[in-house]
Amino acid sequence: MRYEDLADLPCSITRPLVILGDRWTLLVLKASFAGVRRFNEFQSALGISRSRLQDRLGRLVEHGILDRRQADDGDHPEYRLTRKGHDIYPILIAIRDWGDTYMAPDGPPARYRHRDCTGEAHVRLTCDTCGTGVTAHDIIPEPGPGILAHLSQSQGESDQ
Repeated sequence: MRYEDLADLPCSITRPLVILGDRWTLLVLKASFAGVRRFNEFQSALGISRSRLQDRLGRLVEHGILDRRQADDGDHPEYRLTRKGHDIYPILIAIRDWGDTYMAPDGPPARYRHRDCTGEAHVRLTCDTCGTGVTAHDIIPEPGPGILAHLSQSQGESDQ
């Protein structure tokens, strides 16, 4: 299966990976959250080639994760996170939590502190009904309306 074909699969893990599933895209987003907005700043901060950066920024703009607009001074375009882009932050923090646990033998290289109380930010899975913390052992995947619609649509196409 080709990479682009993954976007057609009825899976809310697989589909985002078509957009977010390479290191450069995630690093561009990490830089965006750190306040980087200009093309040359991204290139300098990441050491990424111009063509690869242009591709990743274009994809993020195309999918409404970044917005490309003229800077306030009007001299250059800049890239700003949209609400959809801001909603990716927990993914980056979850990756950071995993990295701190398994890939930081000398301890976390950075702390992500809550501005108001200086506590540290972490991602936790909880049940949306009872609020209990859950792990993969506590979760049972079951068909949702998206897969049922996909199966219905696939059945209709095979009947033709």
